[in-house]
Amino acid sequence: MKKKFDFEDITLIPQFSYVGSRSECNTTCEFGGHKFKLPITPSNMESIIDEKLAIKLSENGYFYIMHRFDIDPVKFTRKMHKKDLISSISLGVNEESYNFVDLLMKENLTPDFITIDIAHGHCVKMKKMVKYIKEKLPKTFLIGGNVSTPDAVIDLQKWGCDAIKCGIGGGSACTTYHSTGFGNRGWQANMILDCCRVSKVPIIADGSIRQHSDIVKSLVLGATMVMVGGMLAGYEESPGKKVKNMINNRWYKEFWGSASSSQKGKTNRIEGIKKLVDYKDTSIFNKLTEIEESLQSAISYGGANPANLDCLNSVEFAIKKS
Repeated sequence: MKKKFDFEDITLIPQFSYVGSRSECNTTCEFGGHKFKLPITPSNMESIIDEKLAIKLSENGYFYIMHRFDIDPVKFTRKMHKKDLISSISLGVNEESYNFVDLLMKENLTPDFITIDIAHGHCVKMKKMVKYIKEKLPKTFLIGGNVSTPDAVIDLQKWGCDAIKCGIGGGSACTTYHSTGFGNRGWQANMILDCCRVSKVPIIADGSIRQHSDIVKSLVLGATMVMVGGMLAGYEESPGKKVKNMINNRWYKEFWGSASSSQKGKTNRIEGIKKLVDYKDTSIFNKLTEIEESLQSAISYGGANPANLDCLNSVEFAIKKS
C-alpha cells in the first residue's frame, strides 16, 4: 500500500515573491456566490457557534455554518434575512429536517447556504435529502458532508451538492476512529488532495486542524474552505460553559463533539467526548486576525502576483521521507 501522509509530513516550497509587504496580501475568498474575509469557517458544533456569534461573524464578513441542535432553522433564516445578513443553516436527514425544508418553502425563505450535516454522508439518506432540497429550494447553495473518499465526492456532486465537506474522525472531540476504526485520522492531508483531484465543486476540509499552517496546507492541497473547531474553542464568544478549576485556580471552557453524550443526551452510539479547553480571555476575532496574518505571510511565500489566495493553488510541496 502507498504510504498516506498528513500535514506534519509535508513542507511547502517558497516561490519568488512579488510582495512588498505581507500586509498587502489579500485573504478574501469567493464561496457560494459571496465574498468572505477568510477561507475558514467555525465548525457547526453547538460548543463552537451559536446564534449571537453567527450574527457577529456575518456582520464582519466571515463565513459560518449554524449548527442544527435545538434550533429552529426557519426562525433563524428569517431573522438573518431581516438583518440583511447571510443565512447559513444545517439540516440532518430525519423527518424533522424534511419538515423544516417544507416550512422554508412555504414561507418563501431560501437560505443562502444549507449544509446537510451527518456523520457518514456517502449514503442513501444523503442522496434523498439532496434531491429533496434541490427540488424544493433550488436556489440555495447546498453543502453535503461528511465524506472522505474520492468515490463519495463524485457521488455527492452527481447527486447535486454545490460543495462537499470532507473529513471523518479527525476532530479532537471525535472518537469515531477509536470506536469503529473508520475515518481518515492520520492522513487528512492526503484525503484532501485525493478528494480535490476528482471534485468539480468546492471542498471544505474539516478536521485535524491544529496549527495555522494546517489551514494553509489544506488550501494548497485544493480546499476552498477550511472548517476549524477546537482551535476556536475557549474564547469569549465561544458558547461552551466557563468552568473554574479550584485546584489550579484556572478558567476553562467546555468543548464537546456533535456525537458526544453531552450533545445527544443519551449514552448509546457515542462517537464523541466532552472536554475542557483553556479559557483564552480574549475575543475570537483576535484569533481570526492571527489566522489572517498567517495566511498573508503564506501568500507572500507563495509568490503571488497579484498577492491573493490564488497563489496557493500552484505552490509545490515536499513529502518528508519516513
